[in-house]
Amino acid sequence: MEFWRGSVFYEIYMKSFQDSNGDGLGDFKGLTSRLDYLVDLGVDGIWLTPFYPSPQVDNGYDVSDYCDINPDYGNMADFREFMKAADARGIKVIIDLVLNHSSTEHAWFKESRSSKTNPKRDYYIWREKPNNWESFFGGSAWELDKLTGEYYYHSFAKEQADLNWANPAVRAEIEQVLAFWLNEGVAGFRLDVINNLTLVLEFPDNPVVDNEMEHVYDRNQQGLEQALEQIAAFCRKEREVFLVGEISSDKLPEIAKYSSKTMLDVTFNFNFGSVELLDAQSVFTTLNEMETALQEGQWPTLFFGSHDMSRFTTRLSNGNLSKTKLLAFLMLTAKGIPFIYYGEEVGMPDLTFSSVEEMRDIQGTAAYYQALQAGSDGQSALELAINKTRDKARGPMVFPDGKPFTTGQPWIKMASLNEEDALSMWHFYQALLAFRKGHDFKEKEYSSLTLDGETLSYQRGEFLFLLHFGETEVTYPLQGKSELVFGDAEMLEAGIKMGAYTGIALRVED
Repeated sequence: MEFWRGSVFYEIYMKSFQDSNGDGLGDFKGLTSRLDYLVDLGVDGIWLTPFYPSPQVDNGYDVSDYCDINPDYGNMADFREFMKAADARGIKVIIDLVLNHSSTEHAWFKESRSSKTNPKRDYYIWREKPNNWESFFGGSAWELDKLTGEYYYHSFAKEQADLNWANPAVRAEIEQVLAFWLNEGVAGFRLDVINNLTLVLEFPDNPVVDNEMEHVYDRNQQGLEQALEQIAAFCRKEREVFLVGEISSDKLPEIAKYSSKTMLDVTFNFNFGSVELLDAQSVFTTLNEMETALQEGQWPTLFFGSHDMSRFTTRLSNGNLSKTKLLAFLMLTAKGIPFIYYGEEVGMPDLTFSSVEEMRDIQGTAAYYQALQAGSDGQSALELAINKTRDKARGPMVFPDGKPFTTGQPWIKMASLNEEDALSMWHFYQALLAFRKGHDFKEKEYSSLTLDGETLSYQRGEFLFLLHFGETEVTYPLQGKSELVFGDAEMLEAGIKMGAYTGIALRVED
C-alpha cells in the first residue's frame, strides 16, 4: 500500500507558522522547532507552500529560482536540518512546485525577453497581438514588453509569466528541478494549477457569457495528460513519490481524469472543500459523487481549508465549536486523504480587515484598485477586496502553548482565539488522529454510505461512523451489537442518542 493512502497531511503556510529570529516571518528554524508539536498532534506528513526566492508578488507563487531558499526563510543548510529532523520523527515532507509559470525576475525570463532570437525566447509564450484571454486575477492575460514590442502571456499576475510547455527544453529544465528536490529527500510534490500547463496554441478567443469569460482554451488542453505522465514517470524512476495536483475546476470528472497510476496520485476536490454551506444532504451528495467519479484505486482528497480559501471555522461553522469538531471528524474518518490546514486544530478563524492597507494578497488588493478604476466607491471596493483576498486564512499561527509566533512585528495581523475553545479543539484533533492511527479503517472502502434525516452514516471495515448535522439531539436506531469507541453519545435500548453536531465511531459486529 502506498504510504500516502492512509496518511494525514498538514499544510504549512511558510510565512505564518513559526518565526525564529524576530523578523515577523515564519522560517525553517522556527518550523524545525515545532516538529515535536506536529508529532504530538499526530500528523504523518507536511505540505509546505513555496519557500523559494521570490519577489513575493503572489506570496511566493512567483518563483525567481526553483533550486534555492528564500533568505526570509533561511538557507539551504536550514532546509536540510529541517528535513533531517522531520525524517527522524517519521514525518514525510511534500513541497509546492509552481510549474505553470515563473516570476518575471527568473533568469529564464530575463533571457527570454532580451531579444526575439535569444535561445530561451520560447521558454515563455510570446505573441505580436493579444487575444481576449483574461488573467485569473482579472484584466488582460497579455502584457506588452516594450523591449521587443511583443506580448507575453500570464494566466495570473503580470509578474508571473507562463512557461511554454510545448517547448521540450522547458520540460527538460523542470526535470532538473524535480531531480534537485528529490535528491534533497522530499516525499512528493503539490503541483500548483497544474491543469493550466498546456494551451491551444492557435489562441482562439475565449467565449464571454453575460460579461463573464469562460476559460475554455486556456486550461485542460490537449497534451496535458502526456505532460503529467512525463512528470510522474520521471519522479517515480527510483522510488515512490506522492504527486498531488491542484486542478482549477469544480467539475468532478475533470478533476478525476488526471489521477491514475501513470499520472497524479490525487487531485484536490474543491467541490468538497470550498463550499459555502454544509449540511448532511450536501455532504452525502458530494461523497456519493466522489465515489461515482473516481475509478477503482483512485482516492479522493478531504479538506475544508487551505491558503486560498476562507477558514472553515468562520465559513462553515460560524464559530460553533461543536460544528467545527463535526467537520474535523468528517475529514478524518471519511474515505480519502485528509489535508489539515495549519491552525484548524485550534479553531483559528478568518482574519478581518478594516482597510486595504492591512492586506498583502494581490488577489484582494488588485480587486480593490480595479473596482475603484471602474467607478466603485471606497467602501464597495473594500467589501469586494475583503471577499476576494486570501489573506483572511493566512494569519500567523496561534499555538495552544501560548508561545508567540514571533518576538517582533508579524508580517500580517494576528487572529485572536478563545483559549479554552482552542485547547478543546486541539485535544479533540489529537484524540481523533490517535484513534485514526490506531486502526486500519483509513485504508478501507465504504461498505455502506447512507443518509437518514440529518444523520449521515458510513461503514469502513469494522467501524460505523455516525455524523449528526442537526441542531437538536436524535436517537439513531442500531441493529446488532456495537460498541462506542470514539465520541460522546448515550447507548439506549432504542439505539444511540447523539447531541447536536455530533460525530461518533462504533465498532460493530457482523
